[in-house]
Amino acid sequence: MADPSRPVSPPPNARFVRRVPDGDTTERYVCGDCGHIYYTNPKIVVGAVVTEGERILLCRRAIAPRRGYWTLPAGYLEEHETPEDGARREAREEACCDIVLDNLLAVYSIPRLSQVQLLYRARLAPKRLDTEQFGAGAESLEVKLFFWDDIPWTEIAFPSVHWALQHWRQTKERTIFAPFANPPGQNGNFPPD
Repeated sequence: MADPSRPVSPPPNARFVRRVPDGDTTERYVCGDCGHIYYTNPKIVVGAVVTEGERILLCRRAIAPRRGYWTLPAGYLEEHETPEDGARREAREEACCDIVLDNLLAVYSIPRLSQVQLLYRARLAPKRLDTEQFGAGAESLEVKLFFWDDIPWTEIAFPSVHWALQHWRQTKERTIFAPFANPPGQNGNFPPD
């Protein structure tokens, strides 16, 4: 993992220097030739708590970090992609499924990773007769539907997955609610602080 106290370097072969650009208050990399500012902004993660009736879809990670642990279908938003399209894409990539988004469930901040996570409530799309409803994509060892009491809580990959599952449970009977944020005092460190 990158050291969050060190700024991310600009592309190689660029003539960038660290300074505070005119009109700014934060030191950044600025091209000494043309003045272009190289911004290093947080990464946006998108995903969903996907359900089928009373069961929740979880993916066992096939990649680091936390290989072998269970997570929600989620990942980085791509350039020129809406968060909703990104959440649907991640479900297809990690769980080989199509989903129908409901509401924005939560916006979480993970400062140590410089991440903002947008997680939705969703359900599996109706199954076509000629296809499986879900399966393990390249980044998943397996994908499974769990009833609440069967969720492998000690094998959940990240604190924000715990939060999202709890927030889903609080809203599962509601159609209108404000998106959640990090639980008080929590910043996504693992193990939870």
